[in-house]
This record gives sequence, structure tokens and C-alpha cells, in this order.
Amino acid sequence: MDWLHQIFQKSPEVALFLALAIGYLIGQINFGKFQLGGVGGSLLAAVVISQAGVQIDNGVKSVMFAVFIYAVGYDSGPQFFNSLNRKTLREIAMAVFLAASALITVIVCARVFGLNKGLAAGLAGGALTQSAIIGTAGDAIARLGLPAAETKALQSDVAIAYAVTYVFGSLGAIIVCVNILPKFMGQNLRDAALEAEKSLAGASGPAEGQVSTLPVLVGRAFRVLGAKGRTVAQVETAEADFITIERIRRAGKAIEPRADLTLEAGDIVLVVGRREVMVGAASQLGEEVGDTDGMSIVMQRRQGVFARKGMNHTTIAAVRATVDRDLRHGVFIHEIRRVDRPLPVLPETELQHGDVITFFGSAQDTKRAVDAAGYELPYTNKTDFIYMGVGIVLGLLMGLVVVDVGGIPLTLGSGGGCLLAGLLFGWMRGKHPMYGVMPSAASQLLKDFGLAAFVAVVGINSGLQAVVTVQQSGMTIFLLGVFVTLFPLLLTMLFGRYVLRYDNAAILAGALTGSRSANPAFGAVLDKAGNAVPTIPFAITYALANVLLTLLGPLVVGLV
Repeated sequence: MDWLHQIFQKSPEVALFLALAIGYLIGQINFGKFQLGGVGGSLLAAVVISQAGVQIDNGVKSVMFAVFIYAVGYDSGPQFFNSLNRKTLREIAMAVFLAASALITVIVCARVFGLNKGLAAGLAGGALTQSAIIGTAGDAIARLGLPAAETKALQSDVAIAYAVTYVFGSLGAIIVCVNILPKFMGQNLRDAALEAEKSLAGASGPAEGQVSTLPVLVGRAFRVLGAKGRTVAQVETAEADFITIERIRRAGKAIEPRADLTLEAGDIVLVVGRREVMVGAASQLGEEVGDTDGMSIVMQRRQGVFARKGMNHTTIAAVRATVDRDLRHGVFIHEIRRVDRPLPVLPETELQHGDVITFFGSAQDTKRAVDAAGYELPYTNKTDFIYMGVGIVLGLLMGLVVVDVGGIPLTLGSGGGCLLAGLLFGWMRGKHPMYGVMPSAASQLLKDFGLAAFVAVVGINSGLQAVVTVQQSGMTIFLLGVFVTLFPLLLTMLFGRYVLRYDNAAILAGALTGSRSANPAFGAVLDKAGNAVPTIPFAITYALANVLLTLLGPLVVGLV
């Protein structure tokens, strides 16, 4: 042990990265269908490593938490602010109800069993599997003005209670949402998801990394028979412009597919359009041919930001009716994303300024469409560090502001400030996608590494004290964690069913897992549902829960 202690003294960062490596290895071990996860594993590994005697500068902890909490706010910001409307009142009410019931449950448990501020906050973080509470609670404790030794002891208790309660916090959410909820609703999750999918009319689609065997847009070549004597424009408008003739070959020679050109028997035409429309049009055009020599063309997907004046909150059908046919000719909407989330491409889908539309067609057609819709969004995978740096600086500065209310100093702290800055900067990025680029992979790295490193530093710096506290009150904390995990979830499930009137098990399960920001439980719900229907309510409640549950840290510290 002495040689290990010497290495850590010379290079404390070795202890940090060793904790991450071992922690994520532990986190991948399956206990049935449950995994501890990288964050929980890193905390346990850090506590063990700390027994060798090592300390890491608290500045590292502060930096890691700042980038983590900013990234959380950045990703949640657009959806958080967009969720605050009348259409999502049920989801808002569910997320707020769970957060409030969890806060009350933790405070009651803390007062009945005499828990200090640190143990109570850690109980909330672990039982609710909201790791960010470790940071916001620790930050709040540091601002209480207590002696340094007492502050360190309370911050250690946060990490200890979190470690003791986290495992069942994850497992309990799965039990409630996947096992108890469907039996309570009297519905199988798969059947409920299929029923909801029909009513949502295409709101769900392939998951990330999946490709449909029946693509929406297709190209097919036909030998003209039934369409002879009709002009190109007549053929296209007969199908509501959902198909276009892109190439024509007559007697072995290519000719321009002008709108007024009359088709002749034997012409080979290349038709591009929506698959469901193509099926009906095929019988009217003629016979399909495999001889496409010289007919194939290169099609392109081009992203544009919807910013056309006078058309904010306009449906796709209304846009088609308003825009001139020559302008939209040969252009198809392949995908619409709002704050990096896909929307169903349906006539009644409402477009909003800032939506990113992926157009499909020839190079000149897609360029024309992008210019008409707003402006082109250039592809880049480089993070805008100017935008990110300014956001974190403003967040840290907001955290320094202290407002005296009735003699009580109130402050956001660095965690709350960076969270608020992330929410605002993420929301602005959603409205103006040209600025503040942070690829999802980069954002995920900041969240994963920032949180895991932060938790590892907490575990390393407080591990020695952790062993003593677990020996003294470990079982009590564990049983309280079981109660704090199950009671708010079950109470919110009843609230959702009887007050909010959720009548579909898959949708209620999605909303409930999001309200608890329970990613493992959500993954299990998706697995049982077999489609993406639960994602719709989950996306809203998850964004709200990331904010509301994170704020429980300082609230517990202040109220216990």
C-alpha cells in the first residue's frame, strides 16, 4: 500500500483516472438486468482507492461539475422552455408533482430519523438517481459558512448516502415502471404502445442507428404506357406533386423534362417521390424497367433552418398551399428536427422558426428550397468554444450573486448559475442553430466525463470518512432509500392515472420515467413497448426533471 500511496502523492491524477477506469468496468457488470453504471461504479472505486491516502485539489471538482451541469442545461434548455405551454400541461404537472413529493418525502425522513443535511441530500441524489444533486448540495453546503472540517464532513455524507441508495434507486424505478404500472393499468406495454402508435399517426419511427426497409422517398424507372399523351406537369399534379419526373429518355436520347413536354409511348422516365404515392402512380405510368443506363442522377440532402417571414407556426399543408409550385418542384422533406428531436413529416405538422428541415432532391432544387425556407445550415462537428466559454463564465458569475431576503442569503451557487446559463444558451441555440454548435457526441462527453470525474474526486477526498459513516448508519440509509425511491413514484403514478387522466400504459410509463429522469427504467420501458411511443412524453418530463430534481440539492440542504 505504501508504494501506491507514493505514486498518488507524486501524481494524484493517476488516482482520478484509475477510479474512472475501474468504476466504468464495475458499472458494466450485469446483475440480472441491472447495471450499476459508470457514475455509481466510479464513486465506489474512488472510495476504495482513497483508503491508500490521496487528496485531489477541489478546483478539479469545481471545473468538472461546471462543465457537466452546463451541458445538462444546454441539452435540456430548448425542450425545457418549449415544454412550457398549454399542450404539455399534463407532463409539466407530472414532473412538478414528482419533484415536490420527493422533496417532501426526503425532508420528512430526514427529520424523523435525525439525518444531517449531507445524508439527506445524498439520500435524495441516490434514491432519485439524480447524480447532479451531489454537486448542487455540496455547493450549497460550502456556502453555509460552517467550519472547514464540518463542511467537509457534510459533503462526505452526501457522497456516502448517494452510494448506499443509488443501486436500489435505479432498480426500484424499473420495478415500478415496467412491472407494477402495467398491472395497475391492466395493459401490456407492447399492446398499449401499438394502440398509441396508431392514434399518433406516424409520430414514432426507427430508433437511432436503424433504417427502415421501406424508405419514405424512392426513385423508380418506368416505360411509359398509360401516361402517353399527358404532359409532365399533368402526371405530377395528378399525385399532388408528391412525385416528380427527373429524367426522360426517348429513343435512346435524354431530353429535358419540361412541365409542358408531352410523354410518348416507350419513353423511359425516372420518377422520384414518396413511396406510398409511387405505389398508386406506378399503374398509371406504365411498366417498371430495370434498364436505367444513363437515367440515374445524384440526389442530395441539404439542411435548412426554417426562418421564412410570416410563416412561423404554419402547418406543412399550409406552406405547400402558399408556396408557388415552381419553387417547391422536385423538393421533398426528408426530415424535420426541432431542437435536435425529430418531428413527424405529416400535413398537419406545425413548423416553427428555428426548425431544421432536411430537403431531398437534386442539388439545384434543394438549394432553391433552402434559400426560400430561410438559410442553409452548414455541417460541422466542431464545438463552438466561444459560445460555450461565454456561457459558463456567465453562469459562474451568476453563481456569485447573493440576494439577502429577510436576513437569509440566497444564491444560485456555481452549480445553479451554470445550469441556468446552460438552459438559456441551449434555448438560444435552438432558436438560432447557426451559432453555438455543440455536437451531441461532444455534449455527451462533457456530461459523462464531467460528472464521473466530479463524483470520483468526491469519493477520493471523502472515502476514509465514508467507511466510518456506512458502518454507523448504512442499513438505515439503505432502507430510507428504498422508501424514497418507491413512494414518490407510486404516488405520482396514481396522480397521473386519476388526476391527469393518463389512460395508456405506455405513454404513462414514458412520462413517469422522464419525471424521475430514470434512464435505465426508460430503456426497459422502450424494450417492452417495442416502439418509440413512450419517447414523446418522456422527452418533455425528462427535460423538466433534469432541472427540477437537480434543484432539490440546495432545497434539501436549506430545509433540513
